[in-house]
Amino acid sequence: MAQTDCCGGYVSSIYISSIPTFLSWPDCPWMELMTNNLYCICMHVLSMDILNTYATRSSESVVTTVDVAAARELISPAGGHRYLDVRTEEELTRLGHLVEVDGSLNVPYMFITPQGSRVKNAQFVEQVASLFTKDEQVVVVRPLILIVVVGCQSGKRSELACIDLQAAGFKNVKNMGGGYLAWLDHGFPVYHINHSPPAQGTA
Repeated sequence: MAQTDCCGGYVSSIYISSIPTFLSWPDCPWMELMTNNLYCICMHVLSMDILNTYATRSSESVVTTVDVAAARELISPAGGHRYLDVRTEEELTRLGHLVEVDGSLNVPYMFITPQGSRVKNAQFVEQVASLFTKDEQVVVVRPLILIVVVGCQSGKRSELACIDLQAAGFKNVKNMGGGYLAWLDHGFPVYHINHSPPAQGTA
């Protein structure tokens, strides 16, 4: 049965049972005050631990998203970022790349099954890591510093990809909001594998 603590909250029986038995001595008025104070301390420590855990997990899952104009600047020679496209190979062949084909990095985040459904690429993080040299990764135990902009068709898969990369320890990973579709809307060039002149705003 729950009891009220000195902070006005409630302490469940699990915390009550954890209080040392010597605090249950009868006929000791100050013992009741000590017990209530101990309840309060336990609840405070528990709540702080929960908040700290939530804050840590939340900070790990926060993704930095940039719009396509900012992404284009970042992946330019002066921007210092590589562009990682997480669309499927079929999508790239049909729709084109957003950077020169020779410099394009592609690791699908999902695959399309023969039945038309999508399944996650279980080796995604490992395959991304294999694309970069040790100098590019700047490996110092952890984290891996990977300076890259991640994009897909609309920005959904790339956001999930960023979450996975960050969870694996990669830093400086940015999501391109809106993806390929927003890129086209801005009239930015698209490159095809046959090295034809870049198409301006066309799929």
